[in-house]
Amino acid sequence: MTLKPGHWSFTRWTTVGQLEAIEVRHPRFRARVFLQGAHLTHFAPTDEQDWLWVSDTARFEPGRAIRGGIPVCWPWFGVPEKNPPEVRRRILTDASHGFARTAVWKLEDVRETAQEVEISLSLDANNDFADVWNGHARLLMTFNFSTDGCQLALSTTNAGADPLAFSQALHTYLPTADIRQTRVEGLENCGYIDSLNDWSYHNQQGPVVFNGETDRIYESGGDLVISTPAGKRSLSAIGSDSTVVWNPGPEKAARLSDFPDEAWQSMLCVESANALSDYRVLNEGQSHTLGVMIGRV
Repeated sequence: MTLKPGHWSFTRWTTVGQLEAIEVRHPRFRARVFLQGAHLTHFAPTDEQDWLWVSDTARFEPGRAIRGGIPVCWPWFGVPEKNPPEVRRRILTDASHGFARTAVWKLEDVRETAQEVEISLSLDANNDFADVWNGHARLLMTFNFSTDGCQLALSTTNAGADPLAFSQALHTYLPTADIRQTRVEGLENCGYIDSLNDWSYHNQQGPVVFNGETDRIYESGGDLVISTPAGKRSLSAIGSDSTVVWNPGPEKAARLSDFPDEAWQSMLCVESANALSDYRVLNEGQSHTLGVMIGRV
């Protein structure tokens, strides 16, 4: 059921650093979503460790992307010049990963039951962002939390008259006790682009394992299993035919902002995406939804 602010049973406003967030304290699970970026930073069933990884040195400041959780990369993924021409021609900045992850979203709805909590946030990507992007769209992000897991659905609607091309990713950071004993299953025999090897094309042999810096874009949006020393998690995407697997390794970790030098050993990113040739084009009024479900195995 929908409840007005102040009448929520399990959901409340909170402030972390300088940012406003919505915190869920359900008897069965907990979660935290920031209005800046529609950014989920914490989810866990009661008495379990967080299913997401957040940097110990993350800074919660206006206009600064939060390091960890699930940032929303939109309306372009990665560096602008590596996007298809139809996407790139709308980008008016050199910044990576778009502006949605640092924009302030609007709370649309909170629905609570004895089993689930659903939160919806919206963003009008209009002339307020005209200095960095030429386009007009409406975004709706819906979070669903339960003891089974968490699900995110990001819907983009073209609010302009011309076709809208965009790329995007739900940039999921996951924890591990040891990256060297971690693997991603479900990408076997898939083709991928290796950005660390001159953007060359390869085929994945066996599960994805980590032996230093890793940055690959796979031609697959299929179901995955993330295996770590602590156990396994499932990742199931919708509206995606590309998956990004990333770990900075020791050298890049030392250069990253808000990222401890040794933290590369305890995290990985597996991103449900529409990247490279998997970019999407919407005509006026059309919508596309990119989603991910993180669950138990």
